[in-house]
Amino acid sequence: MTEKKQPWWKTAVVYQIYPKSFQDSNGDGIGDIQGIISRLDYLRELGVDALWISPMYCSPQDDNGYDISDYRNIDPMFGTMEDMEELIRESQKRDIRIVMDLVLNHTSDEHIWFQEAKKSKDNPYHDYYVWRDGKEGELPNDMRAVFGGPAWEWVPQLGQYYFHQFSVKQPDLNWENPKVRREIYDMILWWMEKGIGGFRLDVIDQIAKEPDKKITNNGPRLHDFLRELSKETFQKGELLTVGEAWGANTQNAKLYSNPDGSEFSMVFQFEHMVMDQQEGKDKWDLAPLPFVKLKKNLAKWQTQLYGCGWNSLFWDNHDLPRIVSRWGDDGECREMSAKMLATVLHGMQGTPYIYQGEELGMTNVRFEDISQYRDIEIFNMYKERMQQGYSKSEIWESIYAKGRDNARTPMQWNGSTHGGFTEGTPWIGVNPNYRQINAKAERENPNSVYHYYRRLIQLRKEYPVFVEGKFELLLEEDEQIFAYTRTNESCEMLVCANFSGQNVNCELLSEWWQAKQLIHNVQGKLGEELKPYEAVICIREK
Repeated sequence: MTEKKQPWWKTAVVYQIYPKSFQDSNGDGIGDIQGIISRLDYLRELGVDALWISPMYCSPQDDNGYDISDYRNIDPMFGTMEDMEELIRESQKRDIRIVMDLVLNHTSDEHIWFQEAKKSKDNPYHDYYVWRDGKEGELPNDMRAVFGGPAWEWVPQLGQYYFHQFSVKQPDLNWENPKVRREIYDMILWWMEKGIGGFRLDVIDQIAKEPDKKITNNGPRLHDFLRELSKETFQKGELLTVGEAWGANTQNAKLYSNPDGSEFSMVFQFEHMVMDQQEGKDKWDLAPLPFVKLKKNLAKWQTQLYGCGWNSLFWDNHDLPRIVSRWGDDGECREMSAKMLATVLHGMQGTPYIYQGEELGMTNVRFEDISQYRDIEIFNMYKERMQQGYSKSEIWESIYAKGRDNARTPMQWNGSTHGGFTEGTPWIGVNPNYRQINAKAERENPNSVYHYYRRLIQLRKEYPVFVEGKFELLLEEDEQIFAYTRTNESCEMLVCANFSGQNVNCELLSEWWQAKQLIHNVQGKLGEELKPYEAVICIREK
């Protein structure tokens, strides 16, 4: 039987780099492109196929690079265009592709387009952005920006407001204007010519906004825009494309990730990542993880996209806290729970994403003073909640649990000063536990979290069932065990994990004692009882 050739990204594992925090090469305390190049052999050894790198374009850094002032230039803090071209070349030598992060919903207010747009209503660039006439102090409507405050900003010389869904320094682009779309397509094709292997599209479900109707995500023209974007750009190469869509559900995800390639390869959806917050409130309002609900949600995505879409698999990214602190145990059982969480994720169908340091079991940080943080979202929340009368202890608990800077502390390479990240002063403090948790120590320990990830990545390459197997959730109502099977025409695979810190009986395992163990985070054979955070993947031929 002739095997149908899979798109390369279906068997791939992607590693996300937050460049500011990955590796500094020149002692200025900020990670850079030459730093990434110096660590390519580490990434090759880990076994990843692609690097998704958060934005390195020119930017005033109001939102850590997600406010782009020039799409075709590298910010000097990260290096030069020559450095970028070297990174692409050196990665290709190691069979690693570069996936760039693109922000197409908005630009920086320092982008030349916006600088021109502000000059007059007749300026050719004025209609590149979303404007409404009005009077100072009388907002077009009561829409709020994600980072706090109104979503409208007054420009006195024009007698108009511009719309911004995020920071005031991030004006939204007007996708209704075909000239805007053409500028974007030409820029993407320019990067593709340089050998880019794919793109991650930031908040892409926001581009078809209709602010007069208070519509931000999933606007009526969204999928028309995306199909045109794909046709004009992505379909001209073999790219991995992934859209960030906080408003995605399984129905529109089938459009985003249609196997015909008309939109993207896959979509980042976040239903599973917002479960540990109080219903109807925001991420800072903490709630215990409803474990059974989590399992059912992940199962829904696995079954409803099977054969008609594709999942992206992730626990962590630059906007999310460290998963081992969030849903594992970052104390005594840190290694066990980090391996368990990896097992559950990598056993599912989709393309797995590893966020820098996740493969080491890096943890959340607990800085003692607000001045030690760097994230605009944390500062805005702190100010707003202090004004609203929240206690300091409540606010700090939320920051420690959910703050984005948890993911942005520097990569922990070794036990030397600043974890080997920089010889200078890091732009944000290193997590003090770097002496215990670092890449050098983990590479030297064959039983480390790092080597466990290496094995999981190898398994995806060795066993087609990881890519194509049908998913079935087992023990659906069990409040401690996450178990499922993946089945194809030749074999059946079991993924079974104890998501808790207690021993738990699991009769299901007795049916699998004779099966081959592909990976197990506990030394020795399986019993009928799972230890805290124990996880295993078994396989048997049909």
